[in-house]
Order: sequence, then C-alpha cells, then structure tokens
Amino acid sequence: MITRIEITAATLAAAFALLSGPASAQTMGGDKAGMEKCYGVALKGQNDCAAGAGTSCAGTSKVDYSGKAWKYVPKGTCETMKTPNGMGSLKSGQS
Repeated sequence: MITRIEITAATLAAAFALLSGPASAQTMGGDKAGMEKCYGVALKGQNDCAAGAGTSCAGTSKVDYSGKAWKYVPKGTCETMKTPNGMGSLKSGQS
C-alpha cells in the first residue's frame, strides 16, 4: 500500500523535474522568443552567458562591455546600442 507521504514526495519530485526543464533549455543555448544575443553591451557580472576563458556562464563577466560576453536584448536593437567601446554586436568580439 502506498502512503500519503510517498504520493506527496513523488508528486513534488515530478513537479521539480518539470520546472527544471525550461531552465535547462536556456542554459543549453536555447534562445528566448523576441530576443537576440548581443555582444559587448553587458556590464560586469550581468551577462547572460559566454563570458570567455575563466568563466562559467551567466553573471561571470569580469569587465564592463566585454566583446566576449552577451546579453539578451529585444530583436533588432543590438546593433543600435552605443557603449563606451562602440556599438553592440551580433557576433562575439575579442575585448
């Protein structure tokens, strides 16, 4: 016989598994609808991913406006964003 505690634990485990799916897709490179990756516009520690050597991913950029780090921005706005280092880019840079 299955007890109420076992059913509750199984239900919670299933719910957490379903909730972790969307987060996994995003960290695996899934794009957000209506957004694009824009390199060189993120402030230090506020990048969404791809911060370069010595970093793991989101929030790990060590400098402002690194050309190696990207941030999600609304589609069509990236290359119009002006920073102290120039304009945002849809391609990774080296700074």
